[in-house]
Amino acid sequence: MQLTKKPGVILDERFTQSALDPRLRWLNPPPTWTVEPSLPALVLTPAARTDFWQQTHYGFRADNGPFLFAEIPGDFTLTTKVRSHPVHQYDQAGLMIRVDANCWIKTAVEYELSGPAKLGVVITHQGFSDWSVQDFPHASREIGLRIRKTALDFTIEFSEKESGDWRLLRLAHLPIAAAAPLACGLYACCPKGDGFRAEFEFLEIVRNAD
Repeated sequence: MQLTKKPGVILDERFTQSALDPRLRWLNPPPTWTVEPSLPALVLTPAARTDFWQQTHYGFRADNGPFLFAEIPGDFTLTTKVRSHPVHQYDQAGLMIRVDANCWIKTAVEYELSGPAKLGVVITHQGFSDWSVQDFPHASREIGLRIRKTALDFTIEFSEKESGDWRLLRLAHLPIAAAAPLACGLYACCPKGDGFRAEFEFLEIVRNAD
């Protein structure tokens, strides 16, 4: 999936320099991360037993995954491409937008040891998470993901093609303050064991056209 330069670019981090854009910062920094300009990519290896989830069905809370973000107000489109090297069930890496521990959206491919991986979206509001999934080809290790915010609505899409053939994954609504800044960025988790490696090719945030 290739991107062309767009008007209204807020942040365009291509990981071609050793230092990150100064507007980016970590929630729950991972034990190991590096910018590798030779790829180029941000390479992340989360710790074991890291996740983002709140209560529903499983009864547990987890809010300790690494999340690299910038605070963005108004309407925007958040896009990345990620290559995954999973080891354990549920290893995942993708996009997240966040108000706080009880209100957020994440989208990623969660890997299974046998059978197809699960491409999904988790919506968390008022301290409860829900999860929508679909099968994703077991052999595939790359995916493009984007989240578009329009007022209080969020369109979550994915692309498996270099041409950027975007397909709808989910449309969601969050009753939050429309103009308040949201934490927007990249996350990765290892809910079980460690050893998972995620390579983010870029992080782009663009102001939506009126």
